[in-house]
Amino acid sequence: MRSSLLTLAFVCCAMISSFSQSNQQKIDPVDLINPLMGTASKPILSTGNTYPAITLPWGMNCWMPQTGKMGDGWAYTYDADKLRGFKQTHQPSPWINDYGQFAIMPITGKLRFNEDERASWFSHKSEIAKPYYYKVYLADHNVTTEISPTERAAALRFTFPETEDAYVVIDALDKGSYVKVIPAENKIIGYTTKNSGGVPANFKNYFVIQFNTPFANTAVWHGKQLELKELEQKADHVGAVVGFKTKKGEQVYARVASSFISAGQAERNLNEIGSDSFDAVKAKAKAVWSKELSRITAEGGTDEQLRTFYSCLYRTMLFPRKFYELDNTKKVVHYSPYNGEVLPGYMFTDNGFWDTFRAAFPLFNLTQPTMNAHIMEGLVNAYKESGFLPEWASPGHRDCMIGSNSASIIADAYLKGIREGYDINTLYEAILKNTETEGPFSSVGRKGASYYNKLGYVPYDVKINENAARTLEYAYDDFTIYQLAKELKRPQAELDRFARRSQNYRNLFDPSTKLMRGKNENGTFQSLFNPFKWGDAFTEGNSWHYTWSVFHDIQGLADLMGGRKEFVKMLDSVFVVPPVFDDSYYGFVIHEIREMQIMNMGNYAHGNQPIQHMIYLYNYAGQPWKTQYWAREVMNRMYQPTPDGYCGDEDNGQTSAWYVFSAMGFYPVCPGTDQYILGAPLFKKIALKLENGKTLTINAPTNSEKSRYIKGLTVNGKTYSPNWVSHKELMQGATLNFQMTDKPNTQRGTNTADFPFSFSSAK
Repeated sequence: MRSSLLTLAFVCCAMISSFSQSNQQKIDPVDLINPLMGTASKPILSTGNTYPAITLPWGMNCWMPQTGKMGDGWAYTYDADKLRGFKQTHQPSPWINDYGQFAIMPITGKLRFNEDERASWFSHKSEIAKPYYYKVYLADHNVTTEISPTERAAALRFTFPETEDAYVVIDALDKGSYVKVIPAENKIIGYTTKNSGGVPANFKNYFVIQFNTPFANTAVWHGKQLELKELEQKADHVGAVVGFKTKKGEQVYARVASSFISAGQAERNLNEIGSDSFDAVKAKAKAVWSKELSRITAEGGTDEQLRTFYSCLYRTMLFPRKFYELDNTKKVVHYSPYNGEVLPGYMFTDNGFWDTFRAAFPLFNLTQPTMNAHIMEGLVNAYKESGFLPEWASPGHRDCMIGSNSASIIADAYLKGIREGYDINTLYEAILKNTETEGPFSSVGRKGASYYNKLGYVPYDVKINENAARTLEYAYDDFTIYQLAKELKRPQAELDRFARRSQNYRNLFDPSTKLMRGKNENGTFQSLFNPFKWGDAFTEGNSWHYTWSVFHDIQGLADLMGGRKEFVKMLDSVFVVPPVFDDSYYGFVIHEIREMQIMNMGNYAHGNQPIQHMIYLYNYAGQPWKTQYWAREVMNRMYQPTPDGYCGDEDNGQTSAWYVFSAMGFYPVCPGTDQYILGAPLFKKIALKLENGKTLTINAPTNSEKSRYIKGLTVNGKTYSPNWVSHKELMQGATLNFQMTDKPNTQRGTNTADFPFSFSSAK
């Protein structure tokens, strides 16, 4: 009897396990995503500085619920109580803010249009947020709003109570707007010009809103004035109100589209929805996300890890956004955010390359090469239309951050085989121009280029801020130019010039502190020097963070520090020293400082980009187990699929791409080379369906919370000892089998032959 009971119990457990695994496999990854991850943010403390972007991958438009006041970069914050509307947005960052924006808000009762008066209490308990669908109940109006997107349009559905006073308010916002109500067609058209910079003088975002229900009454408004008898209004701040008489549960369906080109093009973009019902738009949007996300299948992790992984993967697919449209012949055209003309070809925008050159664009090269080829064509067009490559675009050039990291993005794409569909020679011309020229903004071209080219560094005392950071990034970018120039068979003198300049990082190394330090024009180091001082010679970080920005020559940096042992000691010190800081350059504690301080990981500041690769540098010094420990530690402690789920600004997919790569078990420390540096895979299995039809499979069957160390690795069945894997081999379809253990393997990856590429040791 006991034997029978044990057998029955075993069978039941097996059935439950099988059912559980079957259910897990059936879950669509898009439904694991939490678009609210990172939204519990504010200017003084970022847990992502994100908003729930209801859109398609790289969609031209996003939609979002709006809690903040008009013009507030923190347009949706998780701890807010009220919604003011549902906004079409193009915001890449609260610090950059928005453009091409207008809002729609359903209300009941007294007709009102002011954003504070129309606002309604809401609860997250009655809120559903998916990349392809948003739904919320507006308590003050007893109305449920739903949104589902296409690339340039969106479907909105409002479920009203029984009332003769149901309204939809359209707010075209301030700074110059226009609206016209066309009752015979149940339609509203208009445009908004509101922006935060980076636009030509003729910038407009044209919109069209088509309802399925006749209007019971209409009005337009400007400023604080309501005009009940007018149908058209143009002023600094205008909008419209359309009314309905509704039965209980009656649904009003609105199809909305916009265009940067013309009102007629906005109507054309509405064809993305056509005659589809709301549910059909929703189903199609979900299918698009499911297809893109299914390129990477993760298995064998906790529910929280899976949700975090796919939430991060979603964030990598938002920027740079498509800034092009399809004309009446289906040809790709774009309104130029640089010269205001309508021109043929691709255009992408809303990206800061200072952030995204590190991991976001390398991820595209692995998983989305065709998309990245289109982005490269967009860069060609941006250069032709403005005379410079866009280092931070939203939608045109913005004066933000430093560097000329477009060189890294372009070189990495070309060197990893993305060569069709764009003119690399034009891009190389643009890169060369950057190396010799200061642009119209400090973020375009190279600020201090003449000093850098003459002295080998940007001096500390010539009134060019963040000079040391600029020097280090220029030197790395010069390495990527050298790599690209070799592939393009450029003249030897050109190769020699950029090879030589790639070593300019050495000019800032201070042997007395073993750290990077600002240097004066006369060749003396800056004095006084505090390695914990944020800003000043560095960008949103201190010397402890920026010293490691020698992506291309870690061996050279280690040699300067006195060899591998001293190098590892300095790496260890980042985690050992307390989170002390000097904020005197800013005069207050910037949010990046506070985020480092509260993370309890010493002076490691994962919430900002400059140091995010540093964990992987132990591989270059023969102690890869420390990389494995810290990579898992950061994944475990600094990412969660929750509103406070990031440890700093998410920044256009970069901080998310770090997690996606790290969860796969490797990271692109040096874009412009073929190598990914090994870490510690998070899941028991990840499979990448590559565009070329091959599959990259990463197995780690013994993975667990404690088993974070690599005991052994085989690649395509052969024992593999290097601390890196090559892009070329992965793209051919590879199987990586990791044997994970709970104890460091201090014998694997310790030979210099196993170390990743460094410029110095490669010669």
